[in-house]
Amino acid sequence: MISQQQFEHELQLIIENGIREDIGPGDFSSLACIPKEAEGKAKLLVKDNGIIAGVEFAKMIFAEVDSNLVVETFINDGAEVKHGDVVFHVSGSSQSILKAERLVLNSMQRMSAIATKTNQYVKLLEGTKTKILDTRKTTPGFRACEKWAVKIGGGQNHRFALYDMVMLKDNHNDFAGGITNAINKTKEFLKDSNLDLQIVVEARNLDEIKEILRNDGVYRILIDNFNFEDTRKAVALIGNKCLTESSGNINEKTIRQYAECGVDYVSSGALTHSVYNMDLSLKAI
Repeated sequence: MISQQQFEHELQLIIENGIREDIGPGDFSSLACIPKEAEGKAKLLVKDNGIIAGVEFAKMIFAEVDSNLVVETFINDGAEVKHGDVVFHVSGSSQSILKAERLVLNSMQRMSAIATKTNQYVKLLEGTKTKILDTRKTTPGFRACEKWAVKIGGGQNHRFALYDMVMLKDNHNDFAGGITNAINKTKEFLKDSNLDLQIVVEARNLDEIKEILRNDGVYRILIDNFNFEDTRKAVALIGNKCLTESSGNINEKTIRQYAECGVDYVSSGALTHSVYNMDLSLKAI
């Protein structure tokens, strides 16, 4: 993953773009009927069950919109919530609260859904050594928040983007003239570019597993779209030579069985691309 400093920069970009997109030249609804000097208070109300996520991000949004807004937190990121829970109060300028409302809700609803689904997968893996990873199958422009939500839910982050890890997938290997050529060219490129990046290589079958193992410098092998029997065989072949990761249409019905094959990681795009937003609302009190 990227550095904490860069991660925070990505979050700031999301906030700035969200404000630009939603507020534009002004919140004319609020400007039209609420006095500039009016102050109020609102509560973040949970209307669903799951894992709450985005509380700290909401504080960042409120601070960006109006540094004088005050947030009183009752439930922190990563906690289980149920219908009727109040996560926080926000008080200050009524206009400012309304400016921030939609960006806060949109962000927290999606982040909470991702954290909830991730937590479900984490629980399915209990008792195994396998960890759940996210993927790059994220919402454009909102990746940092979605990966943050995965961590809040108890999962681990895969690479952030195309530049912080090398992943040689089937198309890379085919375009490069084969797996060995792709690995050798990658190692030369990293050396020439003075880059210290981990190399993950995808395998489509057991023969490709064997070819990858004949090469040094591979951090993890991506065992992609294997059945359970072949996954067990792949894990046995790989042994302690490098880490292992299962991927490919893994869901809550199959994740435990892949974990029991002995892989170190299971990656699932479903954590971020197949979730239903948690129902939350911001209500004046």
